[in-house]
Formats: sequence, structure tokens, C-alpha cells
Amino acid sequence: MNPEVLENLVTANHILANEGVVDAYGHVSIRHPDREDRFLLSCSRSPELVQEQDIMEFELDGTDVNPGDRKPYLERFIHGAIYEKRPEIQSVVHNHAYEVLPFGVTDTPIRPVFHSAGRIGQKIPVWDIRDHFGDTNLLVANHEQGLSLAETLGDNFAVLMRGHGCTVAGITLEEAVLSSIYLMVNARIQMQSMQLGDVKYLSVGEADLNSQYNQPPVATERAWEFLCKRVQGKIE
Repeated sequence: MNPEVLENLVTANHILANEGVVDAYGHVSIRHPDREDRFLLSCSRSPELVQEQDIMEFELDGTDVNPGDRKPYLERFIHGAIYEKRPEIQSVVHNHAYEVLPFGVTDTPIRPVFHSAGRIGQKIPVWDIRDHFGDTNLLVANHEQGLSLAETLGDNFAVLMRGHGCTVAGITLEEAVLSSIYLMVNARIQMQSMQLGDVKYLSVGEADLNSQYNQPPVATERAWEFLCKRVQGKIE
């Protein structure tokens, strides 16, 4: 495996922490570059502290390929189920960004309000674990629950999780990270805009033209370079 793959995954963890998308909790994974039926995800550690030696390899049902003394994230099933349902997805982020939470517990949907947020998609469904599994601790604790979440995600790039947080999928690691950041930022701007009056959201066409599929590589590369620079030197 190219060493840059693990390096980039570690950097993604640090960026998400530095940008306030994750705190002590949350995680980001990538599909294994050589095995479509596996994915790479850190052991159970706060994203800000993740290092290359923390990265573990899993099958899509959440089984640890190389069991050892490292403890995996309980909610690794989120990642495997989405990779199973969506062959084109190469990265998944799960987080509890506070700005996003209100939209998962009310009937007000998140909709993109500015061009960079087109990445999140025009439609962002809400998955309520209680509707499918009754009373739980709201954590995705097995593959069946992960598949249910993935089913609600459908062909979208983000799904809210009632009373919990959200999950974001990306066609690349960079797009998953950027979409997670802009989902949080969009939630903040949308909330502020709603307090001022009627909001003019992006149209379906505008959102599509700014989607992950239509982002010019140079724009994504510029944003990734910027985010890497911001986090450089802050975490050893």
C-alpha cells in the first residue's frame, strides 16, 4: 500500500478536528485502495490524536482483519455498510457537529444556501434509529443498523441521524472531508438566515452544478492544501 494513503487518512482526522467538525468523538475512513471489500479506519481514538499506527483494516461487515490489542470504534458499521451499498464511495465521515443537530430533531431540512455547500446535495434525509429498531442508545452498533442507515442515505451524500449527528459520504477522501465541513458551515449560515427572513436556497440545478461530481479538481486540491496548511504544526 502506498504510504501516502495512510498519511492522508491521518491528515483527514486532524483536519476534521481542527475545523471543529469532530471533537473527542467522530471518525473518518477510506475504502481500501487495493481491496474494494475492505476499508481503513482508526482504532477507537479521538481524531485529533490519530497516528498511522492507529489505522486498522476491516471487512465491510465490520470484522477486524488483524485483531490485536487495539479497540475498534463501535460505530465502524456505519462505514462498512455504506461502502457495501455504494461502490462509488471512497470515504465516509461520521460526526456530531453541533450546528447540524437541530435539523435532525425538527421538521426543518438542511438545504444548501451557498455554492460551496452544493457538495452536500440538494436532499439530505434524516434517519431515525427508533423507527427501525425501537429504543436504543442511538449508536449504530451492528451491521444491520449500518445497512438501515445506508438505505436512508440512498444516493445522497449526507444523512442526518436524529438525536445523534450525521454521516457524510465522498467520492474521494478530500470530498468527504470538505462536504463534512461545508455541511456544518451551511447549517450555521442557514440557521442565521432563517432568523432574518425567507431564505433563497440553491436550486436543484445550482446544487447539481456544485456537487461532488462537478467540482473541478483544481478547486478541491486548493482547498485541501489550505486545510493541510492550517493544521500543519498544530498536531505532532
